[in-house]
Amino acid sequence: MTIELREGVQLTELARGSVIDIDTKSRHYSVEYLGGDQVRISGHPRWCPTPIVVRLEGSVGNSGAFEPGLVAPGMRLVFQRFDDRPPVTTSEVKDLHVSAGG
Repeated sequence: MTIELREGVQLTELARGSVIDIDTKSRHYSVEYLGGDQVRISGHPRWCPTPIVVRLEGSVGNSGAFEPGLVAPGMRLVFQRFDDRPPVTTSEVKDLHVSAGG
C-alpha cells in the first residue's frame, strides 16, 4: 500500500524496507529505508544515478531551519555520501509517497 504524506515523515516512524518516492522541483528520488539514519537512494545523475547507501541527515526549510530525520514537502532533503564529499541538498520536495516495508 502506498500513502501520500502531505506533512512529511520521520525516518524513525518507518519500517525497514519502506520506500519513499520523492518528487522535487527538478528530480525524482527513490529512497529505501535501511534503519537508523541510513537509506539507499537513487535519482540524481551525478550523486546517485544508481542506488547507493547514504546517511539521510534530514531536511532544511527556506528559513534555514534544519529538521533531523525528516522528509517533508516544502523542504530540501539533505543526505551525506560515505566519502569525503560535502552533503548533497536537493531542490524543494514537492510530493512524497511511502510504500510500507516488511
